[in-house]
Amino acid sequence: MSSAPNGLSPYPIVQAPMAGGASCPPLAAAVCEAGGLGFLAGGYKTADGMYQEIKQTRGLTRRPFGVNLFMPQNGYVDPAAVEAYRGQLAGEASWYEVSLAEEDIIGTCDDGYEAKLAILLDDPVAVVSFTFGCPAPAVFTRLRKAGTYGIVTVTSVDEARAAQEAGADALCVQGVEAGGHQGTYRDDPQTDGTAAVGLLALVAQVREAVTLPLIASGGLMRGAQIAALLAAGAEAAQLGTAFLACPESGAHPLHKKALTDPLFAHTELTRAFSGRPARGLVNRFMREHGPYAPAAYPQVHHMTSGLRKAAAAAGDPQGMSLWAGQGHRLARVMPAGDLVEVLAAELAQAQSSLKVLQMRRAS
Repeated sequence: MSSAPNGLSPYPIVQAPMAGGASCPPLAAAVCEAGGLGFLAGGYKTADGMYQEIKQTRGLTRRPFGVNLFMPQNGYVDPAAVEAYRGQLAGEASWYEVSLAEEDIIGTCDDGYEAKLAILLDDPVAVVSFTFGCPAPAVFTRLRKAGTYGIVTVTSVDEARAAQEAGADALCVQGVEAGGHQGTYRDDPQTDGTAAVGLLALVAQVREAVTLPLIASGGLMRGAQIAALLAAGAEAAQLGTAFLACPESGAHPLHKKALTDPLFAHTELTRAFSGRPARGLVNRFMREHGPYAPAAYPQVHHMTSGLRKAAAAAGDPQGMSLWAGQGHRLARVMPAGDLVEVLAAELAQAQSSLKVLQMRRAS
């Protein structure tokens, strides 16, 4: 069995950095201790909040782990569209008795990127990954000097080529099946529902276009799926939804329960909660407001923050952002370390079966 790129973990299993609280220090550390590569999510935190989680994780494991950063968002956002959506959500605000004022916005549209990057350069971790864009070549040069491995999330061949040219060490190739936000460089509402590519096809396309190591991500829940992606040219697989149900996960209990609740039968991509395409379990909020949500990230994310928190406090999953990949019904409730071991065993079995089949065909 192969290991993660650059020998960062014994198993080619990466725990996705899920912003919003799910990818917390206990989860990342448990994955690392079991032989996978754990990740913290720097998104939606202050720079100090991120650093405190890094220190906590270091107290739980001595193995390498990663931190994910959101790239600054500089695209044009129509203020009138944002205000119109605020009006669309007025009923929700009244029902949950919360304000739609933009409160607790961290670093406006840059998510405190420069401050977080400065911390990671001053006190390096083993891996830093980037989502919603690609840093300038100078950033990868500085990370490399600090001994940090740099990964960029890509959703197309063009993005993959751009990341390779910028100096990335590896790529996280994200298929449309993935839960949470699509990590596209450019958020273009004209391409909603048409530009995204399935993971297996995307890995094959990117594999022929670049020479960097690839980490496949999107809807993966079983070791046999990991084996298929490794056979297609990836060096490792990144799983998010599979780890959401683990007791170490920081996801809300209602979110964990919803993953396998028959009431939430399928997922869709929506802008309803954040203003950017993200895959989640279809609930009332998504059905009622998704068609009206503008392309306005992170403005819509901050606008709906109070609503989502109020829904969770009220025990109402119909008003929460229940991010999940297409394989959510395959979620298994078990400790994260046990899940890593199970995935590794399933991967080994699938690879062994493939070798036996190849030998039979050759004989």
